[in-house]
Amino acid sequence: MSPAASAIERFTRYQSDDAQSAGPVHCPVRDVLDRIGDKWSILMIMTLATRPQRFSELHRAVRDISKRMLTQTLRDLERDGLITRQVFPTKPPSVEYGLSPLGQSLLDPMAALIDWADRRYSDIHAARVRFDGAARDVSR
Repeated sequence: MSPAASAIERFTRYQSDDAQSAGPVHCPVRDVLDRIGDKWSILMIMTLATRPQRFSELHRAVRDISKRMLTQTLRDLERDGLITRQVFPTKPPSVEYGLSPLGQSLLDPMAALIDWADRRYSDIHAARVRFDGAARDVSR
């Protein structure tokens, strides 16, 4: 069985277990993808891939994130064990964020996704143009 087929089979099994349960949905795959699939987490992980950085450096690197959202994203990534937060005893205290070993282990799968997106962007863009054109034709 291919790695993709195996992953799809596991995901399908989780979905099927959830469909039969009356309780809340608990799918480990969805739980993890909810975190790393949000708008900012991947950007933070990739920004920290090269070296640890301070809050202000991260904010400059991803300029369109608000300070509030940056703070929340960093907390969530730290809670999930993907990044570390180190406080230095200076006046005022300085804080540096870096990837944890768990966060480092995410770089290869993310690199594959980034490579795929980079190679397939023109196909996706062309599909959007076709879809948007078809949607305009239908609405007339």
